[in-house]
Amino acid sequence: MCRYAMMVYKGHYACFNCQKTFKRRHLKDVDRDAQTSVEAKCPECGNLMANMGLDFKSPAKNDDKQWAHIRDLYTVGITFHSCGCSGPGYIPQDRKAIIDYLEKIRSEYMHALVFWRYRTEPENKKERELDYQKNRGHLWTVNRNAFKETVTNQEGINYWLKRINEVEERLHIIKADQQK
Repeated sequence: MCRYAMMVYKGHYACFNCQKTFKRRHLKDVDRDAQTSVEAKCPECGNLMANMGLDFKSPAKNDDKQWAHIRDLYTVGITFHSCGCSGPGYIPQDRKAIIDYLEKIRSEYMHALVFWRYRTEPENKKERELDYQKNRGHLWTVNRNAFKETVTNQEGINYWLKRINEVEERLHIIKADQQK
């Protein structure tokens, strides 16, 4: 059972400048007719805060090393969002672990790209059905409508190249910060 599905909880936000966390009410709690959310600003310094997810536990205010690590995680897109069942998943514990984690993901994406580069595209309905039975996971990752329509190799290649580029951008950011 998803723990966060039964109730609406306040979001957990972090201000990296003040090294403080705050819980924030949803805009719908304040104004029922509100359509869009307003950016969360720190009540102390006024800077934008980071939405860290409901599973986030903040480090001590004076633990500069841990706050720097939390900032690194947020910079590369790793937050503590989940449905509450099993937690947010793997969270790297230091900068080297973040780099290793991102390189592992890039390697997995490269492996998926190889599949799409060497896949034989189906030419008729029978081949498409066989392809779907054999490669359902690969096809569904790229197109959720894969059972009804043919997924081309070019679609798969473009999808995985985009994902690889996203991971490489994150790696570049974390490695550039490491060299400072």
